[in-house]
This record gives sequence, C-alpha cells and structure tokens, in this order.
Amino acid sequence: MLRTNRFLLTLFVIFLLTFGAFYLHITNGSFDMSIWDVIKTLLRIDPNPKHDLVIFEFRLPRIVIAMLVGIGLGIAGTVMQGVTRNGLADPGILGINAGAGASIVLFLLLFQMKAKHITDGSWTSTMMMPLFGFVGGALAAALILIFSRKNGRMDMQRLILTGISINSGFGALSMYISLKMNPQDFEMAAVWMVGSIYNANWIFVLSMLPWIVILSVIIYRKSHLLDYFQLEEGTVTSLGISVEKEKIILILCSVGLISACVSVSGSIGFIGLMAPHIARSLVGLRHRLIMPVSAGVGMFLLIISDYISKTVFEPSELPVGIVVSIIGIPYFLYLLVKSKA
Repeated sequence: MLRTNRFLLTLFVIFLLTFGAFYLHITNGSFDMSIWDVIKTLLRIDPNPKHDLVIFEFRLPRIVIAMLVGIGLGIAGTVMQGVTRNGLADPGILGINAGAGASIVLFLLLFQMKAKHITDGSWTSTMMMPLFGFVGGALAAALILIFSRKNGRMDMQRLILTGISINSGFGALSMYISLKMNPQDFEMAAVWMVGSIYNANWIFVLSMLPWIVILSVIIYRKSHLLDYFQLEEGTVTSLGISVEKEKIILILCSVGLISACVSVSGSIGFIGLMAPHIARSLVGLRHRLIMPVSAGVGMFLLIISDYISKTVFEPSELPVGIVVSIIGIPYFLYLLVKSKA
C-alpha cells in the first residue's frame, strides 16, 4: 500500500512539473502570450488568428512531439537497461539512435526530397519514415547483440564498446549520406541529426503516435519480465520463461519506439539513460512501476529542455539535442564513477 501511494504521489508530482513546463513553453517565446490567451484560444472563446497560428501551428505540435518523444525514449531506455542488466545502457550510447538516424537520412535523400513538393507524397513519405528508421535501428541492435556475446552470453563490457563503435560507424555513415544532399537540405539534415523538433507539425505527430501507443502497451504488458531478467539466466529459464525470445521481442519493440522518435526529432541522446535511473530512485526496482514513471520523467525532461533551447538564445534557437547533452553528459559521468565505486 505504501509503495502504491508513493508511486501515485510520484506520478502526480511529475504531472505538476510537466504542466509547469507546458505552461512555460506555450506562453513564452518570440511572441509572448498570457495563460488566459491560451485558454481562450484552446476553448475557442473569441479566437484570435495570431494566437491560433502561434498555438496550433507552431507551439502545440512541438510540445506534443516533445511529450511523445520523451515517453518513447524513457520507455526504450528502461527496456535496454533491464534487458542488458546494465545501468549505463542507453539507446543513444548503444548506437541504436545512430542506426535509425542513418537509415532515415538515406530515406530523406532517396525519397523525401523528390516528393516534398507533392502533398500526398510528402504525407506518405512522412508516415513511412518510422518504418524505414526501424530497419536501421534493428540492424544496429542486431550487430550489437552479435558482437557483444562472449561464450554464448552477453558481456557487459563488450556491449558498451560495441555500442560506441556502432554509434560512431552509423554517425559517420549519416554524415557521408548527408554530404550527397544539396546545401539547403544538408543544413536541415545536420540540425536534425543533432536532435531538433523546431520544425514540428501535426503530420509528424500522426506518423509516430501509433508506434508510441501500440509498442508502449506491448512493453508494459511484458514489463514484469524485466524483473526476472535481473536474475541469473538459468534461474529465469527454470521458471519456464523463454529468455532469448522475450528479450528479442522487448528489444524489437524498443527499437520501434526509438525509430519513431528519431524519425521526427533526430538523434536525442541521454533521455533514455537519465529517465530510468531517476525513476528507480523514486519508486524502487519493480519495472511495472519504473516504466510509467520513466516515461513521465522523459516527457518532462524533453519539454523543459526544448523550452530552454528555444528561449536561451532567442531569437536564434539551439537544437534540443545539445541542451539534453549538456545535462546528460555530466549525469553519465556521475553514473560511471558511481558504478566504479
């Protein structure tokens, strides 16, 4: 009962923090508005065309994408750390973000640029981007699983080293592909690869929403297995659990989440590292509790980071991936020192 109350209180506090971040994000920027202006616009009370444009075309889709990406990366990070039993595992560090990103940059070069002037083509290609990213992310995950095994088991040191290598390799491939673009498209691709959601729109929201909803439900229904995976593999097998099969399902689902996120926001690292650790410190070690809290923490972190990215150097904008990295790199070093201790 005490654990449940703590879990609900934690979710409530995260909700309040997220609402505060939402308020700051939607009311502040190059065109400031009061909360009453926002409420009137959302409830269609005496609508103002300028307010409609700012809220519905620019700020609201950007906030919704930040929420969805934060949720997806938070859940994917929880899965990666649970499956690998490594608290330093993160979709960005392991190279899955880079694999999905390289695949999507190739997609942009081959298809998106040809269809961008055709409304239907643009819509179709945007909806296909997460699927194309899934191929690259799954390839990166497969390479990591193959090369990180030692004596038939996953070796944690090899996992991190392999992930860093995969990340560097796919990052170089993304840069090489982007150099084939014309200067304008290259500039957009370069900003996107760092991690940015400033060009958000409702088509991007629709393209990633089914992936986030469906895969999050599947992962949550299997979240109890992550508790068992913390035990020795022989013990888990004796319980009648098909360890390899369930791990592959969870990893593929997390790759799908990552691919959907990368397709609209580029490669944003460290959310999948920080959110699960913060969640564990708040609600304990049960993954059925960790997962929703990690999703909420990821959502809050990305909304507040995006707010900082658009206001700190106003009227210029800093890619949100840089802001997250400024927060995430010291946190990663802290975890590294803590794990050695």
